[in-house]
Order: sequence, then structure tokens, then C-alpha cells
Amino acid sequence: MARALELSAAFFALPDEEKAKVRLAEGSSSAPLPAGYARQPARSADKNEYLLVFNPKLWLNVYPAEPAGFRSSVPSNSNFYSLFLDALEECYAKLTDLGLLIQDILNECMGLPPGFLAEFNADRNFNFLTPLRYFPATSAEETNGICAHEDANLVTFVLQDNVGGLEVLGSDGWVPAELIEGTIIANIGDIVQVLSNNKFKSATHRVVRKPGAHRHSLAFFFNLHGDRWVEPLPQFAGNVGEAPRYRGFKYGDYMQMRMRNKTHPPSRPEDVVDITHYAI
Repeated sequence: MARALELSAAFFALPDEEKAKVRLAEGSSSAPLPAGYARQPARSADKNEYLLVFNPKLWLNVYPAEPAGFRSSVPSNSNFYSLFLDALEECYAKLTDLGLLIQDILNECMGLPPGFLAEFNADRNFNFLTPLRYFPATSAEETNGICAHEDANLVTFVLQDNVGGLEVLGSDGWVPAELIEGTIIANIGDIVQVLSNNKFKSATHRVVRKPGAHRHSLAFFFNLHGDRWVEPLPQFAGNVGEAPRYRGFKYGDYMQMRMRNKTHPPSRPEDVVDITHYAI
């Protein structure tokens, strides 16, 4: 985990023209959020850059045409990109295993039949890993790194450095999610909230930028297959006399709208799509 964060920081410190080698050519992918390097649009309130990494077995990821120069943080006889991709792919595999474990724990906590979520969410090809770098705050007023939001997926795992800035909304306001060495933050996402008919809450969180320091993190999104139909489960609605709080939807449709929030940020905050789009 520490090595992946260290190499991620080295990648983002590369010149822009070097990072651009790990980017798909304009128009070469129809994906709402294609693999490779990207930076938030200038008009976005979010101020970060990121690298999108999919399952290495799918051959969707973008690799540089030639090796980058060696970095001071990497042994001089090593290829930087090789080390970086190896670290990311190892993190990807380990966080996938962790997702399967947490999914089983959620299954038990929600009182579902054994293996229900494992069957419901058997396809791992929609997971992705995202190293991020948040830029230093430019002033006391310009501190937003990523706006308050909930994740669209089942569960998200976050690795972070010691710069700080991640905050979670609690009953008494915003709570800093301070680094505890060797730990992984786990956020429940919108899918658990919908399936449980609001019995479980998708975690509201944000990143506040600090002056004079970049913040580095890695987020792993444990997702559903795009064709999966999502709606409140009878165990949390009709079977217990509760009205469904959401209409059903196809997960891929929701993800398309959420990804468009990032690539084409609305000019008005109230136009940002979240799970309330399906609320009854």
C-alpha cells in the first residue's frame, strides 16, 4: 500500500507531456470515463488529477509508448512504469479480495440469505482503481478537492497519505478521516443504501485541500455489472410493511449519469445527479 502511494506520487510529479502518454486518444473510446490519465476540467469545482485502472486481465488499461525517465524515489536500475504498474495491479488484486470479504460481511449484517450478494454481484469486470492527486489549496476560500458526495457503487476502499483532507459527514457535522498507519477506509455506497431501502446509509464525504501540499490517495470501487437491476429488496420494503423509497434502475444507466458529472460538470450544483434521481 505504501509503495503504491509512493509510486503514484512519483507518477503525478512527472511533466504533463509524460503523463499524457498514459491517456487514450480523443474519441478512441466510447466509455463514459475511459482508462488512463485525466485531469478534472477547469470548470469543475473539483481540483484533482487521476489515473483510471481497470482489471488488468481485460486489456483496457493504457500503457505508455516508451518508458518514462527514472525518478529519484525509484532505484536507478529499475523501470519506473513497470514498478508502478506492478504495484497498482497487486493493489487491484488484493482490494478485489477485500471487496469479496466485505461483501460477505455486508450480506450477514443486512440479514440476507447466505451468498445473496455474491450471486447478485458476481461479475468483477466493472471494478476500477483510481490513484489521485489533489492540488494544494490556493487560498483560504479555494480549498475544495472534491465536493461532498456519495459513491455510486457497493463499497469503496481508500488508501491515503498523511496530508489529510478527507472528511466524512456525521450527525454533528464533518469529521476528519485522519490517517491511521496501515489501515484502509471503507465507505458503503449507494447500492447498499437502495437495496436496504435506506436502512444503511451511503457515506457522504469530501476532500478539503491543504495549503502547500499535494494530497495522494488511491480509491478502489467495488462495482456491479452494468446490466444489474437495482431496487429496494422485499426484506427491507414490502415484507416489513415499508414503502419502497426508490424506483428500480439499471446500474449502468446510473453510472453513466454519475460519470457525466465528472466529464461535463453542471454549472449549477443542484443539477448534479446522485441517488435522489431515483427517489420516490
